[in-house]
Amino acid sequence: MEKIYQAMIAPSAELVNDIARIEGDIILLGVGGKMGPAMARLAKAAVDKAGINKKIIGISRFSETGLQAELNSLGIETIQANLLNDAELQNLPTAKNMIYLAGQKFGTTGKESYTWAMNTYLPGRVAEKYRDARIVAFSTGNVYPLSPVIKGGLAEDNPAAPLGEYAQSCLGRERMFQYFSSIYGTPLCIYRLNYANDVSYGVLLEIAKAVNEQREIDLRMGHVNVIWQGDANEIAIRALLHCSTPAKILNVSGPETVPVRWLAAEFGKRLNKQPILVNEEQPDALLSNSAECFKLFGYPHVTLKQMIDLIAGWVETGGKTLNKPTHFQEREGNF
Repeated sequence: MEKIYQAMIAPSAELVNDIARIEGDIILLGVGGKMGPAMARLAKAAVDKAGINKKIIGISRFSETGLQAELNSLGIETIQANLLNDAELQNLPTAKNMIYLAGQKFGTTGKESYTWAMNTYLPGRVAEKYRDARIVAFSTGNVYPLSPVIKGGLAEDNPAAPLGEYAQSCLGRERMFQYFSSIYGTPLCIYRLNYANDVSYGVLLEIAKAVNEQREIDLRMGHVNVIWQGDANEIAIRALLHCSTPAKILNVSGPETVPVRWLAAEFGKRLNKQPILVNEEQPDALLSNSAECFKLFGYPHVTLKQMIDLIAGWVETGGKTLNKPTHFQEREGNF
């Protein structure tokens, strides 16, 4: 199982080729979150495989014990900083490339002001600090409204209509980066992700665990987009070559509109459990059309059934997971 997993997170030939074309060092701002550590490892592995001299610099509060030391041991430079402390932010190094990963999602209710500070105020400060860099700024498909499943997801030209304060603050993040990009001519890519999956977290893991533990699966949000975290991280790094002004907006997801009912059945087969399904699928869902992404980068390397097989095996053997739920079932925007 571990050998299969390692093969699925190794850098592709396309990433190795593109990272050699990216001029300058790469800063990952907010590297300590769900995707950041794996992205840093992937970028360093690609740099090493390309045989080039390029620094990968990870900046975070590093609240997870041992993470900073682990990244340092791989040759990734790390800096501990509280990004909301402006003195610490201004003392950070600059680079020609920056991927912005910082943000607040869960626990928004009751901490609305902190959510807006992290998701909207801070991006404005960062956009000014890194005005001379190429920036890939992580956002979310939550900035779109729910859309009819029969439409197959919303493309980048669909107007944003975020539901709830989390999604609204994420649109605020986009607008701050776009504003300062227009003022300073900063090349920018807005990266709207929906949803990344690894063995340790994600929509697929949540459904697999619910099947395995014989818990109810709510079908009201009846369809999802999913993509392997490794593919999503590769696209984020390679997107540094596609930053522009005005900003490039890019949906990042898997190619399928996947029924939750079907996913539950697939995990049921592999785990030898009967899924417990409740409620009925609604005619709309949070779905993205990522055709532009596939045009630029090709289809994901890891397929949906590969993810299902790996995650089912991970759950069955008691593999380590994170307690970071996606809340993909949320239809009212309350996180």
